[in-house]
Amino acid sequence: MVAHMPQNSDIRENLIAVNKRIAEASEAVSLGPGDVTLVAISKTHPAAAAHVALEAGHRVFGENRIQEAEKKWPALKEEFPDARLHLVGGLQRNKVKAAVALFDAIQTIDRSKLARAVADEIDKSDRQLKCFIQVNTGEEAQKGGVLPEDADALIAECRDSLNLPVVGLMCIPPADEEPSLHFALLREIAKRNGLESLSMGMSGDFEMAIRFGATHVRVGTGIFGERPPFKPEGQA
Repeated sequence: MVAHMPQNSDIRENLIAVNKRIAEASEAVSLGPGDVTLVAISKTHPAAAAHVALEAGHRVFGENRIQEAEKKWPALKEEFPDARLHLVGGLQRNKVKAAVALFDAIQTIDRSKLARAVADEIDKSDRQLKCFIQVNTGEEAQKGGVLPEDADALIAECRDSLNLPVVGLMCIPPADEEPSLHFALLREIAKRNGLESLSMGMSGDFEMAIRFGATHVRVGTGIFGERPPFKPEGQA
């Protein structure tokens, strides 16, 4: 147990530091406490690391692999029933039932067939989830997300035809491009569609994202440190 104390202490201190930076960035654009939600990205980190953050009072987390989350989070949610879990990785239709059962928000809706599957499963399970449409603002072939030019149509379909509980948009800017351009684009798409929530900004740029209207920032490395290597056990 002693060997783990420095890591635990680091997580707690990092949480304090990140929350302070969020508060300062929020105040600079006249936002109040609680206007920006910190999603602590615990993917590939052990349950013990998430447990430290939970004990420190944090309650909103993000995972990107269904199988990993299924192993890690049921016990954590049993101990901390007010914890909220966001899916921030790509979702395959054959994993929709598991995702709806475990997660409280899905940030990666990006195509009609997936949206329909999620809507059907929400109806069957009667769970209350929040859904975000992922927009591929950089139009990168290797990334998920609806193209910006197709975003309005997908949003309309999700809300009007499928009655999906869409609350906002999410993006992951290209690593080699100025993120503010992508934050501005996402904000514009959200504004014209009347969506209030914007999940954008990570460890290296979340303060800038807040200046562009982020309501959810996704911070992993800044809280838990460098991610350990992931050892795949099958496609999630």
